[in-house]
Amino acid sequence: MSAAIEPGWLAVLDEEFEKDYMKTLKSFLLEEKQTGKIVYPKGGDIFNALNTTPFDKVKVVILGQDPYHGIGQAHGLSFSVQRGIAVPPSLKNIYKELETDIKDFSPPGHGNLIHWAEQGVLLLNATLTVRASEPASHQNKGWEIFTDEIIKALSKKREHIVFLLWGKYAQQKATLIDEKKHYILTAAHPSPFSAFHGFFGSKHFSKANQLLIQNNLTPIDWKLPM
Repeated sequence: MSAAIEPGWLAVLDEEFEKDYMKTLKSFLLEEKQTGKIVYPKGGDIFNALNTTPFDKVKVVILGQDPYHGIGQAHGLSFSVQRGIAVPPSLKNIYKELETDIKDFSPPGHGNLIHWAEQGVLLLNATLTVRASEPASHQNKGWEIFTDEIIKALSKKREHIVFLLWGKYAQQKATLIDEKKHYILTAAHPSPFSAFHGFFGSKHFSKANQLLIQNNLTPIDWKLPM
């Protein structure tokens, strides 16, 4: 698992792969494969968030909970789906907020957010795999320990990162972040069940850019290629 990770992240996380929880997680994933379970995303995409956004390039973190569990959806970036896959409801609401927050933003005809990731937006899920059609099926197997270490490493070793924590689950991670060095913006989750309770109107995208500019960092181009 460790061989496929961007060198900067590997330097920070290498010790995690030798810990008991990770060995147990590897055994669990191997058992899933051996018993014929379909697991998303595919193996080469599990660490896509880390490989697309190197450790020293992270400017913004958007934390999700679980990968999508439908066919062809998950590709290792939170909230993102591959081109050709229908845009999920939460991402549709993210686009709605962007339309009111970012000048000239138009929803693209796809849900692929790699353009953000390549600019320094770490699109991280707390759990990095899931069984097909079974949401939350890989929670509490060890991934959360690993992704907590990612957040703690960013908090300790970097400065001026903007963490966008949407929904109660993501907001629980605030305790891992040093607010003297970083910024935390919280809002309701963009899910259709909660978006009207504080996600819409939060203006997190423009606020994140203002904070980056304030620290002499290049803002994110939130507009997505069509």
